[in-house]
Amino acid sequence: MLSRIADILVPAVGRLSVTTDADTALTPGSIIAANHTSLADPAIVLAALRRLGAEPVIMAAAGLWRVPLLGRALADGGHIPVFRGDRRAAASLDAAAEALGQGRMVLIYAEGGLPRRKDAAEAAPGIFRSGLARLAERTGAPIVPVGQAGARRVTSGSVTKQLAGLTTAPVRRPDLHVHVGAPLLLTGGREVRTARARAAVTIAWRTAAAHLGEPFPCR
Repeated sequence: MLSRIADILVPAVGRLSVTTDADTALTPGSIIAANHTSLADPAIVLAALRRLGAEPVIMAAAGLWRVPLLGRALADGGHIPVFRGDRRAAASLDAAAEALGQGRMVLIYAEGGLPRRKDAAEAAPGIFRSGLARLAERTGAPIVPVGQAGARRVTSGSVTKQLAGLTTAPVRRPDLHVHVGAPLLLTGGREVRTARARAAVTIAWRTAAAHLGEPFPCR
């Protein structure tokens, strides 16, 4: 349901385009790792993936389950609440591993939160937490790196700016782009796995940002 809703709403707020690497494969039981820059980007990524025939479950902050309507949609879709800094955090990885074992794709935001910036500019993915590497190590699932750019043109900054962005987006219709990279299997220690995943997502993000003509740091 969430993917269908995103596929309807996203074209109303912006012009979404999607590209993939030549050897991209969205196979059942894959972990999809995306960069996180805005409250709008989960919907943008879901809409892009649906165009490619994929409807993953999302690992998302548990607080979203308390939002009316959205919480019901998340629960009904089998999405996975993440309890950060809580002993229940391990249960989130258990649920993700179970979903992968059932052949579902799992979308994870390994940065663990949004950047604390008020501008609408692009920036490279932040430091990844270890959950992605632990999930890949536990399940042996391939990682599909996804980079999105343009979501901060829809919502970014203070609450007031975000509300203004959402209100004006249907008129402005900013360009949005999602690039899906080729899958990779993570090997090595946990730190090495985490670094490799972040590097792959960063490459996908750079491709997306370049598609929009967005300037970005060289680092």
